[in-house]
Amino acid sequence: MGVFVSTFAALSTFHPEANPALAGQKVYNDEQVRNKQFYRILGVAPTIAANSFRHRIGREYNTPTYGNYVANFFYMLDTLGDTDYKPHPTLVKALDILFILHAEHELNCSTSAIRHLSSAGTDVYTCIAGGASALYGPKHGGANEAVLRMLEEIGSVENIPQFVEDVKNRKKLLFGFGHRVYKNHDPRARIVRKVADDVFKVCGRVSLIDVAMELEKVALSDEYFIKRKLYPNVDFYSGVIYKAMGFPTDFFPVLFTIPRIAGWLAHWNEFLDDKDNKIVRPR
Repeated sequence: MGVFVSTFAALSTFHPEANPALAGQKVYNDEQVRNKQFYRILGVAPTIAANSFRHRIGREYNTPTYGNYVANFFYMLDTLGDTDYKPHPTLVKALDILFILHAEHELNCSTSAIRHLSSAGTDVYTCIAGGASALYGPKHGGANEAVLRMLEEIGSVENIPQFVEDVKNRKKLLFGFGHRVYKNHDPRARIVRKVADDVFKVCGRVSLIDVAMELEKVALSDEYFIKRKLYPNVDFYSGVIYKAMGFPTDFFPVLFTIPRIAGWLAHWNEFLDDKDNKIVRPR
């Protein structure tokens, strides 16, 4: 995420003609200029993400080739010089669904950051870097990572009863259940649960899957959780899916950021057209 955030912030200097600080405050009044940034940013986001991963593992970068957004991302991540490489279609569809589910979700921390920065006339690349910086924080973008670490801490199905008791006694924290907006079932969670089954058929079942499924079963039948409306949310299974696919845990927020950029850009675009979009000054 550090590489991703820094690179996106640097992009504003590569496109001075699209930077209000360098080209004038009215540069985004031109719809064509604005639209060009949409294409650039949506196109470059998976490339930067893939390159951050390749840099980490000491591999050369791959040039984008595929037309399909997710398949191209897998290609840049995985190919070792094989130009005929094609990712598994089930995994492409699974990640595509996860990207759609994570693309936009109300006025949260990172989306608010985008609007705050936009109100100052900040260029769109630095705005996106600001949103990604908010997602870098584990309280916001690290939810599915926290779920995975929780499951690893539980370790095995036999330890779940004690873990549940510790949660009730406030000795342990429960991640992946409940939501600030969805006070009953998170509708995204049901879709992710189906995606998980499809991915496990291809990648195999990691041991944490059984822990996750049993914990979900216990939580859905325990009066303590039912009374507090603690139902599984979208983060509960997404982290396990990423784990099964082979992504390192601290790459999860990057996988969150790529699709969320679409939502951020929509908010940025909407904010620019708002006649009352004076600089944000919270009280």
